[in-house]
Amino acid sequence: MTSVVVVMACHNRRDTTVQCLRSLVGQCPPEVSLRIVLTDDGSTDGTAAAARAVWPGIRVMQGDGSLFWAKGMALAASAAVDYDFLLWLNDDVVLGPGALTRLLATHRALAGSGQDPLIVGALRDPLTGAVTYSGVVRQSMLRPTHFTKVAPAHRPVAVDTMNGNLVLVPRNVVERVGQIDGKFHHGMADFDYGLRARALGCAVWVAPGTLGTCAGNSAAGSHMDLTLSVWERLRLMRTPKGLPPSSWLRFTRRHAGPLWPAYWLWPYLRLVVGGMLVRNRRRASRAAR
Repeated sequence: MTSVVVVMACHNRRDTTVQCLRSLVGQCPPEVSLRIVLTDDGSTDGTAAAARAVWPGIRVMQGDGSLFWAKGMALAASAAVDYDFLLWLNDDVVLGPGALTRLLATHRALAGSGQDPLIVGALRDPLTGAVTYSGVVRQSMLRPTHFTKVAPAHRPVAVDTMNGNLVLVPRNVVERVGQIDGKFHHGMADFDYGLRARALGCAVWVAPGTLGTCAGNSAAGSHMDLTLSVWERLRLMRTPKGLPPSSWLRFTRRHAGPLWPAYWLWPYLRLVVGGMLVRNRRRASRAAR
């Protein structure tokens, strides 16, 4: 019997979390046992109770609202015991039929070649069908913090690291690499994990096709929103869901090589200088009218 423990984190989006949990129903073939550990990070909308109603026996870890994704997933993973695989699953993913079976089958095919593979499930937008989350690759070592999304193919595709929305992590990889680094605030912990795994001799592969849906994050209201002022964008950039300096420092020091200070500074400098240049051009254009 193959044991899979699903690890998830959520905060105040009950209906979304319930829809995700419902998509897990029926994913388990007879030879697989499936358990779920969910970190409920201080939800006030009844998410935990709704999750228990959908999946009796789910283990819920309680947070205080300050954990966000990385710390929430690290807490959930720390409570997982007696498993062959962890399945990282974002609570806004809706799995397609047979998604878990396809992840496990891809692992079996690749593990036979002597690898320790993590298997990434690519996801598509529920409306457009465009690939939203998948594995990623570095285009150049001259830009070690720049990654390009990889579209799934008809066969597994090797990548450098991955989005953490849907990832099958074998126990032997966990024993070699450890768990998600909860010292990250929110994002970057998934890219960090894949890169650490690769550095330790593991492999990261994208399973064939897309395995479910997950809408991409909107730029509106974030530090990527060009309609906001430079200083508002910089403020948002420093929040947990932006590019918080301490998390970015942790990432660049590990993965950007000896020039990491320049790579750490660059996105903040680019935002400020680029924003000021745009503002000055707009002022000049208005003055010329």
